[in-house]
Amino acid sequence: MFRVVGLGEVLWDVMPQGRTLGGAPANFTFQVNELGGSGLLVSRVGDDDLGREALALLAARGVDTTHVAVDPRHPTGTVLAELDPEGKATYRFPSDVAWDFMEASPALAALASQVDCVCFGSLAQRSAISSAAVQAFVQATPPEALRIFDVNLRGDMYSRQVIEASLGLATALKLSDEELPVLARMFGLEGEEGTVLRALLTAHDLDLVAYTCGGAGSLLLTRDQEHRQPAMKVQVVDTIGAGDAFTSALALGLLAGHDLTAINHHASAVAAAVCSMSGGMPPLPDALRLFA
Repeated sequence: MFRVVGLGEVLWDVMPQGRTLGGAPANFTFQVNELGGSGLLVSRVGDDDLGREALALLAARGVDTTHVAVDPRHPTGTVLAELDPEGKATYRFPSDVAWDFMEASPALAALASQVDCVCFGSLAQRSAISSAAVQAFVQATPPEALRIFDVNLRGDMYSRQVIEASLGLATALKLSDEELPVLARMFGLEGEEGTVLRALLTAHDLDLVAYTCGGAGSLLLTRDQEHRQPAMKVQVVDTIGAGDAFTSALALGLLAGHDLTAINHHASAVAAAVCSMSGGMPPLPDALRLFA
């Protein structure tokens, strides 16, 4: 069973109909478990009611929270999520919450040395403290480990320095059609999407780029192959966690050695299933657990 870490923020998505537990690494880790991997979450919550509820809910959903630290001074993260008529979410994030203060430790270094894959993003690196912890963890993974940088841009909570450092540590990049123009401007890249994606792959010595573009489907690109998958038609409830679910299937498919066509098809089906349900951690239908 592959040992896979989601590294970064865990938080509560507060929506008009109530709040649900989320954060890209938490969603990713949950779906890794749903797909048959061994997912562990590395994050930080506050020593408060929301933190205790988050830990209890994660444990109830089968997520290993051994490495979710409890912060005595800073609150558990929350985010106001607003949905447009098509179910697409936008977010507002309070600052100085527990996951902004993740710290490197010998225990995390030991964990990092034993994992098959780590998935990390830019949001959990918005503070210098947590950025140092994230990068130290990724650097401590085995040389053969899969290191997925799910860029996950939110508002203005990223910097070129963090993006460049993360790309330098990653073996794979996952980004969306909303994020590609930002990276293209950041690095002065021009041309059609395929040209820009291949330039990112080459310039940062990546093994793979995964590009998701909503209703237009997804594209997987390596040095000598590419595969484009049309979007699967579902009745969208909301898109929260769909990209994270795609990345979880991508990670396990790559670890298992499946070809790009099979991986892209399965990851798209998993993402579509999540879009058809509410929140970032819905249980998956048994038929989708293909890589268990």
